[in-house]
Amino acid sequence: MSQTTAARPRPEWVTTLITTVASLILAFLVSAVVMVVSDAEVAATWTYFFAQPGDALSASWDKISSTLYAMYVGSLGSWVAITNTTAEAAPLICAGLGVAVAFRAGLFNIGAQGQAMVGALSGAFVGFTVTGLPLAIHLPLVILVGLLAGAVWGAIVGVLKARTGAHEVIVTIMMNYIAANLLAFFMLQKAFQAPGRADPISPVLEWSATMPRIADTRLHLGFLLALLAAVLVWWLLDRTKFGIHLKAVGLNPHAAATAGASVSTVTILTMGLAGGLAGLAGVQVVTAPELLTGFPPQMTGTIIGTLGFDAITVALLGRSRPLGVVLAGLLFGALKASRRTMVTMADTPDKLTDLIQALIVLFVAAPAFVAWLLPFLRERKVKRASVPIAKVAEA
Repeated sequence: MSQTTAARPRPEWVTTLITTVASLILAFLVSAVVMVVSDAEVAATWTYFFAQPGDALSASWDKISSTLYAMYVGSLGSWVAITNTTAEAAPLICAGLGVAVAFRAGLFNIGAQGQAMVGALSGAFVGFTVTGLPLAIHLPLVILVGLLAGAVWGAIVGVLKARTGAHEVIVTIMMNYIAANLLAFFMLQKAFQAPGRADPISPVLEWSATMPRIADTRLHLGFLLALLAAVLVWWLLDRTKFGIHLKAVGLNPHAAATAGASVSTVTILTMGLAGGLAGLAGVQVVTAPELLTGFPPQMTGTIIGTLGFDAITVALLGRSRPLGVVLAGLLFGALKASRRTMVTMADTPDKLTDLIQALIVLFVAAPAFVAWLLPFLRERKVKRASVPIAKVAEA
């Protein structure tokens, strides 16, 4: 006779952690191959590999190690490099939290890009038009205006989703286009242009609208605000009634409605919260001081870059958990901070960081594929052990 001896199942967080780490390792391994193949001199050594294998292996290792070292120098190699990483990470964390909150409610917020644009535009306008206020009033006002602008932009999507059933993916993509065109339009208006300039570039923000920083570094108040936002999101999701309803709607909206949760209200508030966080990220971009000048960059139509789309990557890698989003934001902040040193020290294209991000998304979004590539990540199946009949009879 036999009985089932089931091994204790692996905790979910352990499986998630292992899969995420494996995804990062795979992404960097594939990127290493690309480094070798894309370098003509290194690739040439592989043409005579069987004659002199040492040349190919040595050249490849030199290329990979020099690139990794350049990434380390640019992101963690000095105190200034570390602060560059935190400066790059701060808006990524805030925008990533916006995407993650929506994920937890079962909503795919593709609109963080547009929400960040609206937040940046609104905050910057208050930053360079309002004068004479002390920093203690002006900067909070800039942050509040940008946050509210992003929240309204996100809440519009929530209302359309809740009232008409419009799919949030389609609506947020369209809102991104509207925000981009509004930004381009306003940057051509005299009220948004620097004095004496006809090109789309804004005046320099008032000093009182600039994030305070530690002298001669890029560690500014925005990074602290990003960490505070992560704590508040954690508290909201895990310690409040609204957070319980939000996660319940994300798991099963019909069951949540039966249990008394208002799905439409949760949808609208969640998208408003997501938009506010993305708007805060946009404000950080336009108020963060530069290392050399101490003033933030002037507003342009392209200042946001791909922040909103990078935020999706951060939320995916962070598994839509506040702590995970912070760690993912720091990782991608380090990658962005090391772009220049990769070019100057290792002669590696800075676009490699974009490739690494894309590969991370590929592997993180497909855990079954990672488990197929690395079978040892799978949990062991239940084993059956035979039990003597005599022992069964005694029992």
